[in-house]
Amino acid sequence: MNTDSSEKIIILVGPTASGKSARAIELAKQFHGEVVSADSRQVYRGLDLGTGKVTPEETRGVRHHLLDVASPHEVFSAHQYVQAARHAIADICARGKLPIVTGGTGFYIDALVGRITLPDVPADPILREELRKLTAPQLYHMLETADPARAKTIDQHNPVRLIRALEIARTHEAAAPK
Repeated sequence: MNTDSSEKIIILVGPTASGKSARAIELAKQFHGEVVSADSRQVYRGLDLGTGKVTPEETRGVRHHLLDVASPHEVFSAHQYVQAARHAIADICARGKLPIVTGGTGFYIDALVGRITLPDVPADPILREELRKLTAPQLYHMLETADPARAKTIDQHNPVRLIRALEIARTHEAAAPK
């Protein structure tokens, strides 16, 4: 995660409605910390119902980061999450507090701690619209041709992931020296 080895970070994960937020607040109170949300829905303003987003009263005065930071009318990518979370964590540490990352979006957490790398490739709405017309097997076949290594590791039945992988492959292909 590119943090100083003396910095401590707590990461609390688990399924929806398992008490992660309440536990993170308890830990923050106990260890002089602040919470960094790792929830892919709670980043959006106005999506309070159904996401389990903590209310101001429930925070019990503990500062929370990465809640309500994006418009629901725009895509907030995992890459954007990692950049924002690293900034929040650095800020928390610089103020001598303990960052407590909590949420149910394992993909965000995996990207944050470096278990997976995310290319900085913007969404291509036109390409996505074209690809949404295809079936998962068709998309998978295209990915096998465009990026055989990625095709071996992807869920071949998940059209959203297949489309994103094709989007990334096309960007890398266009950037490759001829």
